[in-house]
Amino acid sequence: MSASLPDSRLHDAAVEPIADGLEQYRALGGTTIAAAVLALLSPLGFVDWWLLAVPLLAAVLGFVGWRDVLARPDVLAGKGLSIGAAAAGALLFAGGLWYQATVYARELPPGFERLSYAALQPEEGMPALAIPPSAVKMDGRNVLIKGYMYPGKRQQGIRQFLLVRDQGDCCFGGDPKITDRVLVQMADKGGIDFSARLRKIAGKFSIRPSGAPEVDGGVLYHLEDAVVR
Repeated sequence: MSASLPDSRLHDAAVEPIADGLEQYRALGGTTIAAAVLALLSPLGFVDWWLLAVPLLAAVLGFVGWRDVLARPDVLAGKGLSIGAAAAGALLFAGGLWYQATVYARELPPGFERLSYAALQPEEGMPALAIPPSAVKMDGRNVLIKGYMYPGKRQQGIRQFLLVRDQGDCCFGGDPKITDRVLVQMADKGGIDFSARLRKIAGKFSIRPSGAPEVDGGVLYHLEDAVVR
């Protein structure tokens, strides 16, 4: 009996430091981890407008993660990581917003107006081939329009091509509907090379039903003396 007592005390002494260590362990919260990952991806906000959501989420989640750590300091770690993610997200959001606004302002040449594909669509209740007033009022004006090059047989030195509304029309949708087509005639005799990326094209807009290369049904809208912005 007496011999067992020292053994019991030794056993208790060996366990206590381990238990203390477990009690001191604190984990990184899921919100903090998500904020850190998004902070690393935040430079994507300089690529396009919609990607500004990445640094914005990093800032928001970093703030939430920091509050979680303050509320449960005995359970959660990562206060510095949360603050860093929030700060990085906020700074990159502000920088990306400034950059996108600058690009947007500079892409429009002097004397040109912006034209969207939405303005080329017939109004509700009108026939599918009807030309809406929003398109008619732009006839003969210098405009900037954004779209995707419809793939044709040529890949380089393209002087004439269809600019379509989205990548579904361009790559997967087959024949785009006629109000989603603009026939572009480049001013530069050297033309441009095909690209699957969004293109910004400036030129003189006109409404003139005619045939079109690579698609059935022709076109209603044209962009002449065009240049890439």
